[in-house]
Amino acid sequence: MAFLLLSLLGAALTLNALLPRSRRSVFAVPSFFAAWPTTELAPQFLVVQLAGTVVFVWRGALEEPAGGIALALALVSWVGLVAIARRARRAGTVVERALAEGLGGDYAATLGGVDAPASRRPLSIVRLAVALPLPDSRIEVMRDITYAQGAGRRHRLDVYRPKAPVTGAPVLLQVHGGAWIIGNKRQQALPLMHHLSAHGWVCVAPNYRLSPRATFPDHLVDVKLVLRWIREHIAEYGGDPDFVAITGGSAGGHLAALAALTANEPGYQPGFETVDTSVDACVPFYGAYDLTGRFRGRGADGMGGLVERMVLKRTLAEDPAAFSRASPLDQVNGGAPPFMVVHGTDDSLVPIEEARAFAERLRTLSPGPTVFLELPGTQHAFEILHSIRSEVVVEAVHRFLVLVHRSRQGDFGP
Repeated sequence: MAFLLLSLLGAALTLNALLPRSRRSVFAVPSFFAAWPTTELAPQFLVVQLAGTVVFVWRGALEEPAGGIALALALVSWVGLVAIARRARRAGTVVERALAEGLGGDYAATLGGVDAPASRRPLSIVRLAVALPLPDSRIEVMRDITYAQGAGRRHRLDVYRPKAPVTGAPVLLQVHGGAWIIGNKRQQALPLMHHLSAHGWVCVAPNYRLSPRATFPDHLVDVKLVLRWIREHIAEYGGDPDFVAITGGSAGGHLAALAALTANEPGYQPGFETVDTSVDACVPFYGAYDLTGRFRGRGADGMGGLVERMVLKRTLAEDPAAFSRASPLDQVNGGAPPFMVVHGTDDSLVPIEEARAFAERLRTLSPGPTVFLELPGTQHAFEILHSIRSEVVVEAVHRFLVLVHRSRQGDFGP
């Protein structure tokens, strides 16, 4: 019976990963939490299920009728996991197509060494097997640096940089997610920051004030306070204050995109209105780009209610303009920097339609390039773990940012 129950669980997890619940379903959030690790760690799940089946069969599970049913379910699950893993391996083709479309078909010719096979870190079996980010001997991290006063630990940041001394290194600002109400600077985008820091970048990961104590735009003001700190202090850590890219996932993607699109707006810079808060590139991962409900339907899921009750603390009906101002989709303008928008088609929390509309508006209104990376079969928060897919995407983001960095002094032509 234990074999049957475990096989049922494994098959259910695989099916949920292949066919996640609609974001309009009340089960969207639990579906995400179940599908997220299964989708990114399909090879590991397959090995565990195979090993478990061998043990049960060796102990005589097939001598009972339930054992045969359990084995059949396990076989179905294995087929599904293989399909998920194969889809992840095809991410490289999807990435290259997106980069060529957004940057021009010959973009790789201008990359030089960064695109050479010798410069790419080979996939590590240990890193992929463990999945969680491991310490990287090539980098060093400076923790809990205060970037503003008044919010204690929420106004502290970490700096990631190469162990070898650097000067004038390009800078990446990473904004954590967590639906604007949870999250910490040490939890997200570690594969990306480790990779970039090992390749000569300086990365900054801050905390910021969280709702419900904070009310939007407090979160955005804090991101801009970090940009102020970078302008004033990042040279002390080897970074170049004149080249700053910004990234973030989910709510962090929302804040990163909004920061990139509202550079130097005095209303978001109380007390530091004259500081330059522009960024040179933006790479939002699975961000929320519309808070007005255009792609969800009123009352279709809990996101709208959460934003109303805890983040903006007003209703959409009362103040639609406030929700529009807080939506990156409505803030796209001719001054937008280069963007690389990353989103999964199977995202259970933020509709892929939001990302598609956002990327299309950027391409229409922005003079700079827009890369839209739509990843088939990919869930929210996919790049937090080391996986076949996340490794490919991290390298793609690196190539995009290097190209922007090298072209910043001139026109970014195709």
